[in-house]
Amino acid sequence: MNMPDNREKFLEAAKKQLEPNIFYHSLALQACLAGIYDYLTERGELGAGEPKKDDWLLAGLCHDIDYSGEFKQDHPHKTKEALAKYGLEISETVLQIIRAHAPELIGAELKTKADWAIYTADSLTGLITAVALILPSKKLADVKLSSVLKRFLKEPKFAAGTRREQVAQCANPEGLNIPLEKFIEICLLSMQKIASEIAL
Repeated sequence: MNMPDNREKFLEAAKKQLEPNIFYHSLALQACLAGIYDYLTERGELGAGEPKKDDWLLAGLCHDIDYSGEFKQDHPHKTKEALAKYGLEISETVLQIIRAHAPELIGAELKTKADWAIYTADSLTGLITAVALILPSKKLADVKLSSVLKRFLKEPKFAAGTRREQVAQCANPEGLNIPLEKFIEICLLSMQKIASEIAL
């Protein structure tokens, strides 16, 4: 995945700042956003005003950077402060995408497909991870799309923290306009590609 030249600095900051499970979630969401971006690009559905892929990925990596330590109680309002600890800054474009993952907490509007992508994919990573962890192998490689769909649609108590209504907004014509099954497939395949990086 393409990232800014200082990707390693942001990666190191996230690793230092976050608990392992939140760090892995951030990597998973970054991968999902890359997959969504590529899917929309292939279909010619990203307009000229859409943020660059680097911005999508950086937002995914850093969206929970303040969900830790002295900043945690103020998440998601302290992104800039948490990054400043490591001498890092992000653009207003990246900050807007990050704000979109929790619009109800921060009063952000979903303006771009990048906003819609982070909003809808954020909690899906947890459900996909949970499906992997109940397998004997505990491996993402063994997770089938049908299993994730079944748990998502028919077992609301499974990975109960998954914001299913929010994820289902992937199909909103005003947003990504990606059918739910396809959306879950994109995210599952994206996470499977980085399974070794997220201990799955």
